[in-house]
Amino acid sequence: MELVDIVLHLDVHLLQLVHDYGAWVYAILFAIIFSETGFVVTPFLPGDSLLFAVGAIASIPGSPLSLLWLCAVLIAAAVLGDAANYAIGHYVGPAVFTSERSRIFNPQHLVRTHLFYERYGRKTIFLARFVPIVRTFAPFVAGIGRMSYGVFALWNVTGAITWVIGLVLAGYFFGQIPIVKNNFETVILAIVAISLAPIAIEFLRARRRPAAAA
Repeated sequence: MELVDIVLHLDVHLLQLVHDYGAWVYAILFAIIFSETGFVVTPFLPGDSLLFAVGAIASIPGSPLSLLWLCAVLIAAAVLGDAANYAIGHYVGPAVFTSERSRIFNPQHLVRTHLFYERYGRKTIFLARFVPIVRTFAPFVAGIGRMSYGVFALWNVTGAITWVIGLVLAGYFFGQIPIVKNNFETVILAIVAISLAPIAIEFLRARRRPAAAA
């Protein structure tokens, strides 16, 4: 429940981090985004909502957060996180995904990611940036499948730039609008719901296929 509270009130918690740690908050944000994209054990960390929230905080007059530095640090974290995840998938493979009861190492996560690959091909690496959970597992699966690293790197970098700049700027330009600022919790829930929608759609389609076959 504490994690849910942090996600729903990111603006409050981030402001407290900025107050407590000053410039070190850039390192904290780097670690969160790197971990959320770089390790299959941490898909629960905030991604889209975090980027929107830090953009909103950067727009506050006198904010110690620099929009330019935020984009640079978070793009680097996203690129390096995916690269690390690809390397882990390349060398470890699917061996750890053996238990249907595991919340993190559940083979169904790989199945859903494979569905995205089947539908979108190599550009899955780009599109997955905007889909929680799939964002974490897509580079891992690319490593397992031995996707050409040059192709992977192209989609990785372009996806990271688009994802980070798009959401940080959205927070920067819209975060201080009164209706957004006064309903920040609702906005965060909407961001989470929209970002999870593709997973729900693919899951429903996957369930309908066996039913249709039967």
